[in-house]
Amino acid sequence: MTPTDIPGCLAGHWTHPAGTTGVTVLRFPGGATAGLAVPGHAPGSREHGVLDPLHLAGKVHAVVLSGGSAFGLSAADGVMAVLAADGEGFDTGAGRVPIVPAAILFDLPSGPHRPDAAAGAAAARACSTAPLAEGRVGAAAGARVGKAHGNVEPGGIGCAGEAVAAGTVTAVAAVNAFGGIRDPDGGAWLAGGPTDAQADLGLTGDWRGNTTLVAVVTDAPLTRVQCTVVARMASAGLARTIDPAFTPFDGDTIFVVATGDGPAPDAVDVATLGAAAARVVATAVLRGVRG
Repeated sequence: MTPTDIPGCLAGHWTHPAGTTGVTVLRFPGGATAGLAVPGHAPGSREHGVLDPLHLAGKVHAVVLSGGSAFGLSAADGVMAVLAADGEGFDTGAGRVPIVPAAILFDLPSGPHRPDAAAGAAAARACSTAPLAEGRVGAAAGARVGKAHGNVEPGGIGCAGEAVAAGTVTAVAAVNAFGGIRDPDGGAWLAGGPTDAQADLGLTGDWRGNTTLVAVVTDAPLTRVQCTVVARMASAGLARTIDPAFTPFDGDTIFVVATGDGPAPDAVDVATLGAAAARVVATAVLRGVRG
């Protein structure tokens, strides 16, 4: 299951021909409610202020996950241009302004290429209802994990989903962590773990080139505050699978976007959705390194 299984969500990738970086875009025609959690300590971001529940702009029209470090934030310019041409955006009275939050991961060690506005536009035009491709594509084309242990292995894009009584919850994760990846069931290292010789040496690797980006999409009719609660709960999925998680060198960021209409769910349903979000995020991370 991928985010495109949720009505009202389109998604697509642009991957540099060299396979060293890319962009992943999720589009929400007509806009959708969103929230945010940033458990990492070195984020690179754009338009995150619009996700404050008090912000005037009540909905987002796309979310951008990009490689290229801070250079990759320019991909959002291209996404905005495509959405504006399609008539999407917040009505200012003097034209529509697409609301497009973005976050980046640091993949510059993988190569000299950096996503730009043209890359973002290409990813936006590639968005569809088709299942979102996994592996070393889009924002995670140049992703790597295990730098903490000096045992660097490929990262990637992973997707997962789960249906609960309160709604369906899906996630896409671009896995590019300082830590290695462990299976939460039993704790076995799946990628980037320490070798036997490194097991007692602590964190000895290169700190450069990190951050896991996540977009959770649900069909539940959440408010912006509820989206923020679910985003915070969803961060547990990263802590279950990335070791160490949320380091000073990671900018881990989790978007939650809700496309549903109707009355907002009660607190128990929000807790149920948040617990499901943590599970699907964990599964998406595992799929990102297994793909």
